Amino acid sequence: MRTGRQYREALKDGREVWVLGEGRVDDLSSHPSTRAMVDAYAAWYDRHQDPAWRDILLTPADAGGERRPRAFEIPRGSDDLRRLGEAISKVAFLSGGNVTHTPGYGALIALGLLDTLQAMGLSAAEVANASTYRDELARTGRFLTFSAGGATIGLRFREAEADRAAIRVVRERDDGLVVSGKVGMHTASPFADDVFVSGATRRTAESEHFNWFIIPVAARGVRVVARKSAARHADPAVAPLSHAYDELDAQLWLDEVFIPFERVFTAETPLGSGRSAGKDGAPARDSNLVAWLLWHQLHGWLAKLEFGLGLGLAASDVMGFRANPAAVEQLIDMVVEVQTIRTCLTAAECDPDVSESGFLLPRQVHLASGSLHALGVRQKMTETLRRLPGSSLVVAPSPGDFADPDMAAGLGEAFGGGGYTAEQRAALLNLIWDHVSSGLDGRESAYELHANGGVPAWRMRLRGWFKDYDGLANGVLQCLAIDMPHIRVSGVAQPSGPRPAVPGGPVAPSASIQATEGPGGRPGEWVGPPAKG
Repeated sequence: MRTGRQYREALKDGREVWVLGEGRVDDLSSHPSTRAMVDAYAAWYDRHQDPAWRDILLTPADAGGERRPRAFEIPRGSDDLRRLGEAISKVAFLSGGNVTHTPGYGALIALGLLDTLQAMGLSAAEVANASTYRDELARTGRFLTFSAGGATIGLRFREAEADRAAIRVVRERDDGLVVSGKVGMHTASPFADDVFVSGATRRTAESEHFNWFIIPVAARGVRVVARKSAARHADPAVAPLSHAYDELDAQLWLDEVFIPFERVFTAETPLGSGRSAGKDGAPARDSNLVAWLLWHQLHGWLAKLEFGLGLGLAASDVMGFRANPAAVEQLIDMVVEVQTIRTCLTAAECDPDVSESGFLLPRQVHLASGSLHALGVRQKMTETLRRLPGSSLVVAPSPGDFADPDMAAGLGEAFGGGGYTAEQRAALLNLIWDHVSSGLDGRESAYELHANGGVPAWRMRLRGWFKDYDGLANGVLQCLAIDMPHIRVSGVAQPSGPRPAVPGGPVAPSASIQATEGPGGRPGEWVGPPAKG
């Protein structure tokens, strides 16, 4: 696998990256808005050579003594899922859960693609291409990120339905397709090598099937348009997370981009339509495409909450409230929330699903429960962590304030004591502020609501994945002394409204006025009642 230095060199491939509000970025490794994230990804690669991380990130030695990066291995049993999940969590904790997409995440995208294509059985050649690509990622460490392929807002307002798709095929060549269009929000594409686009794009107007694409970021005609950088203090010591971990969610603009057929794949239906259900109660095939991603995502959400709990525990000593019963109760509440999500992840890994093509999936229903809990407690834990340190959180000094001797003396009196200097106490307060009150924190909250649909979408997923409706309803009848008809309530699992969003997918304006996916709907079109949540 490549080293961090090799990753940096690979970014000098002529890619066109534009950061809104700042213009074109010529060198990602040196530009103020991107260099810290390049450093973070380079560190991800180099960590695989670090003896302290070897047993976490590498597989045990095989008969030949070789150890491979665990992130690129296919899980074959629950133990594999558990070890890979542990690796994902430990890496995510380092950034406070702010680095959500890594090359390891890309390996899970490729695995979902391979599994889905095998289950559909439409083309042996495409399955072989997907397998070859996944093996290439494992061999090289190439970085793949994900887009659900939703059209940008301007395209969705076009009158003709055929013009509303994110990507349109301009022409077909003997060796591939030439495409144009604009693809909605996704994460880390300025820093990735490739973007997997699962948009609902037909090759021709008469085609029965849809296309998925793997598009190199550096391909001719590709422009990555990244959002504005997260607002942050100029001093990295005041905003250590915001300066280091801004992944820059982006759009992908395509102007007659050539994609070889080896990177074009056939889908039965648009992603998220749910019409390609699995056999014998297995998850739907289009869910399998993102199943490992939802698992990776929940590990990231857990890392963010664990980081917050860690800050609360550290603050209890630094701020002197570890013996305060009311404060301790709030800390224990945070422990309960974290442990609940840990339990859901453990259940998903120890009680897995098996896909139609034989791959091990973290069980979807456990992921849905954990994700709903994470979404429900996120704001609660944020508010707790804002409250626990007291008003000192709002007025914590920066390192530069201590440079003036007169100010330093006053700050020492105002913030020092109890075994901590004013500088030490201020450093922790600034870290807490950056975690729960910064632009980066607001970005993460907004992104997750848009990329995943928030609580309504996760309730809809759980509604479909829960399998015990009839069993529980009929089980209670055993306590009755009278014969009862067999109850059938499993229809509760079939949602009548919009399908849930997927990671990097299009945005729903509200729970009741939905922007439908793909070319079939326009913004604001009524497609069903609001989900409760």
